[in-house]
Amino acid sequence: MIMFPDPETANEDGLLAAGGNLELETLISAYSQGIFPWYDERTPILWWSPDPRVVLFPDDFHCSRRLARRMRQPEWRCSWDEDFDAVIRACAEPRGEGNGTWLLPEMIEAYRGLHALGHAHSVEVWFGDELAGGLYGVLLGGGFFAESMLHRRTDASKIALACLVQRARTGDLRLIDCQFHTPHLESLGATRISRRRFLELLHAEDVHRRR
Repeated sequence: MIMFPDPETANEDGLLAAGGNLELETLISAYSQGIFPWYDERTPILWWSPDPRVVLFPDDFHCSRRLARRMRQPEWRCSWDEDFDAVIRACAEPRGEGNGTWLLPEMIEAYRGLHALGHAHSVEVWFGDELAGGLYGVLLGGGFFAESMLHRRTDASKIALACLVQRARTGDLRLIDCQFHTPHLESLGATRISRRRFLELLHAEDVHRRR
Protein backbone atom coordinates (compact mmCIF):
# COMPACT_ATOMS: atom_id res chain seq x y z
CA MET A 1 0.00 0.00 0.00
CA ILE A 2 1.24 3.48 -0.80
CA MET A 3 0.77 6.62 1.30
CA PHE A 4 -0.99 9.50 -0.45
CA PRO A 5 -0.35 13.21 0.03
CA ASP A 6 -3.02 15.42 1.55
CA PRO A 7 -5.73 15.81 -1.14
CA GLU A 8 -5.57 19.58 -0.58
CA THR A 9 -2.15 19.53 -2.29
CA ALA A 10 -3.63 18.43 -5.65
CA ASN A 11 -3.05 20.78 -8.57
CA GLU A 12 -5.78 22.83 -10.25
CA ASP A 13 -6.81 19.90 -12.47
CA GLY A 14 -7.10 17.60 -9.47
CA LEU A 15 -3.91 15.60 -10.09
CA LEU A 16 -2.55 14.55 -6.71
CA ALA A 17 0.23 12.01 -7.31
CA ALA A 18 1.93 9.79 -9.90
CA GLY A 19 3.28 6.27 -9.58
CA GLY A 20 2.60 3.60 -7.03
CA ASN A 21 0.62 0.42 -7.59
CA LEU A 22 -2.89 -0.96 -7.97
CA GLU A 23 -2.80 -3.37 -5.05
CA LEU A 24 -6.19 -3.83 -3.44
CA GLU A 25 -5.10 -2.22 -0.17
CA THR A 26 -3.84 0.79 -2.13
CA LEU A 27 -7.12 1.18 -4.01
CA ILE A 28 -9.24 0.85 -0.87
CA SER A 29 -7.05 3.43 0.89
CA ALA A 30 -7.31 5.77 -2.11
CA TYR A 31 -11.08 5.61 -2.49
CA SER A 32 -11.59 6.01 1.25
CA GLN A 33 -9.79 9.36 0.90
CA GLY A 34 -11.75 10.39 -2.19
CA ILE A 35 -8.84 9.61 -4.53
CA PHE A 36 -9.13 7.60 -7.75
CA PRO A 37 -6.72 6.36 -10.47
CA TRP A 38 -7.03 7.53 -14.07
CA TYR A 39 -4.26 7.16 -16.63
CA ASP A 40 -3.36 5.49 -19.93
CA GLU A 41 -0.57 3.37 -21.35
CA ARG A 42 1.61 6.44 -21.99
CA THR A 43 1.77 7.58 -18.37
CA PRO A 44 2.50 6.19 -14.92
CA ILE A 45 -0.46 5.56 -12.61
CA LEU A 46 -2.04 8.96 -11.94
CA TRP A 47 -4.11 9.67 -8.82
CA TRP A 48 -6.80 12.35 -8.78
CA SER A 49 -8.77 14.34 -6.21
CA PRO A 50 -10.57 17.15 -8.09
CA ASP A 51 -11.93 20.29 -6.47
CA PRO A 52 -14.75 20.98 -7.02
CA ARG A 53 -16.07 17.43 -7.10
CA VAL A 54 -19.05 16.54 -9.27
CA VAL A 55 -21.60 14.38 -7.50
CA LEU A 56 -25.16 13.24 -7.98
CA PHE A 57 -27.39 13.27 -4.92
CA PRO A 58 -29.96 10.51 -5.49
CA ASP A 59 -32.95 12.80 -4.91
CA ASP A 60 -31.63 15.24 -7.53
CA PHE A 61 -31.56 12.77 -10.42
CA HIS A 62 -33.50 14.09 -13.40
CA CYS A 63 -35.43 11.32 -15.14
CA SER A 64 -37.13 12.68 -18.24
CA ARG A 65 -40.56 11.44 -19.22
CA ARG A 66 -39.07 9.85 -22.33
CA LEU A 67 -36.54 7.92 -20.23
CA ALA A 68 -39.25 6.85 -17.77
CA ARG A 69 -41.38 5.55 -20.66
CA ARG A 70 -38.46 3.60 -22.07
CA MET A 71 -37.73 2.01 -18.71
CA ARG A 72 -41.32 0.81 -18.47
CA GLN A 73 -41.07 -1.08 -21.75
CA PRO A 74 -41.00 -4.83 -21.01
CA GLU A 75 -37.87 -5.49 -23.10
CA TRP A 76 -35.73 -3.55 -20.62
CA ARG A 77 -34.39 -4.98 -17.37
CA CYS A 78 -31.75 -3.90 -14.84
CA SER A 79 -29.64 -6.11 -12.60
CA TRP A 80 -26.99 -5.65 -9.91
CA ASP A 81 -23.71 -7.61 -10.05
CA GLU A 82 -25.18 -10.12 -12.48
CA ASP A 83 -22.20 -9.93 -14.87
CA PHE A 84 -19.48 -7.62 -13.56
CA ASP A 85 -16.90 -9.03 -16.00
CA ALA A 86 -19.07 -8.34 -19.03
CA VAL A 87 -19.68 -4.75 -17.95
CA ILE A 88 -16.05 -3.89 -17.25
CA ARG A 89 -14.90 -5.54 -20.49
CA ALA A 90 -17.48 -3.55 -22.43
CA CYS A 91 -16.42 -0.34 -20.67
CA ALA A 92 -12.84 -1.04 -21.78
CA GLU A 93 -13.76 -1.15 -25.47
CA PRO A 94 -12.41 1.82 -27.49
CA ARG A 95 -14.93 4.64 -27.94
CA GLY A 96 -14.72 5.58 -31.59
CA GLU A 97 -12.14 5.09 -34.34
CA GLY A 98 -8.57 5.70 -33.22
CA ASN A 99 -9.46 6.01 -29.54
CA GLY A 100 -7.76 3.86 -26.97
CA THR A 101 -8.92 2.95 -23.51
CA TRP A 102 -7.93 4.07 -20.03
CA LEU A 103 -9.11 0.70 -18.67
CA LEU A 104 -5.86 -1.16 -19.12
CA PRO A 105 -5.61 -4.90 -18.35
CA GLU A 106 -4.02 -4.30 -14.94
CA MET A 107 -6.86 -1.95 -14.00
CA ILE A 108 -9.47 -4.48 -15.04
CA GLU A 109 -7.81 -7.10 -12.86
CA ALA A 110 -7.63 -4.66 -9.95
CA TYR A 111 -11.34 -3.86 -10.13
CA ARG A 112 -12.13 -7.55 -10.45
CA GLY A 113 -10.23 -8.01 -7.21
CA LEU A 114 -12.27 -5.26 -5.56
CA HIS A 115 -15.42 -6.91 -6.85
CA ALA A 116 -14.39 -10.22 -5.30
CA LEU A 117 -13.99 -8.40 -1.97
CA GLY A 118 -17.43 -6.81 -2.28
CA HIS A 119 -16.17 -3.27 -2.92
CA ALA A 120 -16.76 -2.96 -6.69
CA HIS A 121 -20.18 -3.43 -8.24
CA SER A 122 -21.92 -3.30 -11.58
CA VAL A 123 -25.31 -2.34 -12.89
CA GLU A 124 -26.34 -4.23 -16.02
CA VAL A 125 -29.02 -3.03 -18.44
CA TRP A 126 -30.52 -5.76 -20.56
CA PHE A 127 -32.62 -5.46 -23.70
CA GLY A 128 -34.01 -8.95 -23.88
CA ASP A 129 -30.93 -11.15 -23.53
CA GLU A 130 -28.57 -8.47 -24.86
CA LEU A 131 -26.30 -6.42 -22.58
CA ALA A 132 -27.39 -3.03 -23.82
CA GLY A 133 -25.65 -0.84 -21.25
CA GLY A 134 -24.37 -0.58 -17.74
CA LEU A 135 -21.90 0.95 -15.34
CA TYR A 136 -19.48 -0.11 -12.65
CA GLY A 137 -17.88 1.58 -9.68
CA VAL A 138 -16.57 1.29 -6.15
CA LEU A 139 -18.83 1.33 -3.09
CA LEU A 140 -17.25 2.57 0.12
CA GLY A 141 -18.97 4.17 3.07
CA GLY A 142 -21.94 6.19 1.90
CA GLY A 143 -20.58 6.86 -1.57
CA PHE A 144 -20.61 5.06 -4.89
CA PHE A 145 -17.63 6.05 -7.05
CA ALA A 146 -18.95 5.62 -10.58
CA GLU A 147 -15.99 4.74 -12.78
CA SER A 148 -17.34 4.07 -16.25
CA MET A 149 -20.59 3.69 -18.18
CA LEU A 150 -21.49 2.09 -21.48
CA HIS A 151 -24.37 2.02 -23.89
CA ARG A 152 -25.06 -0.12 -26.92
CA ARG A 153 -28.61 1.13 -27.34
CA THR A 154 -30.06 4.61 -27.01
CA ASP A 155 -30.46 5.73 -23.39
CA ALA A 156 -29.03 2.48 -21.98
CA SER A 157 -26.38 4.27 -19.90
CA LYS A 158 -29.04 6.67 -18.56
CA ILE A 159 -31.14 3.66 -17.58
CA ALA A 160 -28.13 2.21 -15.75
CA LEU A 161 -27.72 5.44 -13.79
CA ALA A 162 -31.46 5.57 -13.06
CA CYS A 163 -31.29 2.02 -11.68
CA LEU A 164 -28.32 2.95 -9.50
CA VAL A 165 -30.26 5.96 -8.19
CA GLN A 166 -33.23 3.72 -7.37
CA ARG A 167 -30.94 1.43 -5.39
CA ALA A 168 -29.38 4.41 -3.63
CA ARG A 169 -32.77 5.77 -2.60
CA THR A 170 -33.75 2.49 -0.95
CA GLY A 171 -30.34 1.88 0.63
CA ASP A 172 -27.74 3.89 2.47
CA LEU A 173 -25.99 5.70 -0.39
CA ARG A 174 -25.60 9.42 0.26
CA LEU A 175 -24.12 10.31 -3.09
CA ILE A 176 -22.86 9.06 -6.44
CA ASP A 177 -19.44 10.38 -7.33
CA CYS A 178 -19.22 11.50 -10.97
CA GLN A 179 -15.67 12.88 -10.59
CA PHE A 180 -15.49 15.57 -13.30
CA HIS A 181 -18.09 17.92 -14.78
CA THR A 182 -19.75 17.36 -18.15
CA PRO A 183 -22.88 19.07 -19.52
CA HIS A 184 -24.45 15.60 -19.89
CA LEU A 185 -24.02 14.81 -16.19
CA GLU A 186 -25.29 18.24 -15.23
CA SER A 187 -28.43 17.66 -17.32
CA LEU A 188 -29.07 14.52 -15.25
CA GLY A 189 -28.86 16.40 -11.96
CA ALA A 190 -25.18 16.23 -11.04
CA THR A 191 -23.77 19.20 -9.18
CA ARG A 192 -20.43 20.59 -8.03
CA ILE A 193 -19.41 20.56 -4.36
CA SER A 194 -16.10 21.33 -2.72
CA ARG A 195 -13.58 18.59 -2.10
CA ARG A 196 -13.85 19.25 1.62
CA ARG A 197 -17.64 18.85 1.59
CA PHE A 198 -17.33 15.69 -0.50
CA LEU A 199 -15.04 14.13 2.09
CA GLU A 200 -17.31 15.21 4.93
CA LEU A 201 -20.27 13.48 3.27
CA LEU A 202 -18.22 10.41 2.46
CA HIS A 203 -17.10 10.00 6.06
CA ALA A 204 -20.32 10.94 7.84
CA GLU A 205 -21.24 8.31 10.43
CA ASP A 206 -24.99 8.16 9.78
CA VAL A 207 -26.52 6.78 6.59
CA HIS A 208 -29.10 9.47 5.84
CA ARG A 209 -28.75 11.35 2.57
CA ARG A 210 -27.64 14.88 3.28
CA ARG A 211 -26.07 17.95 1.69
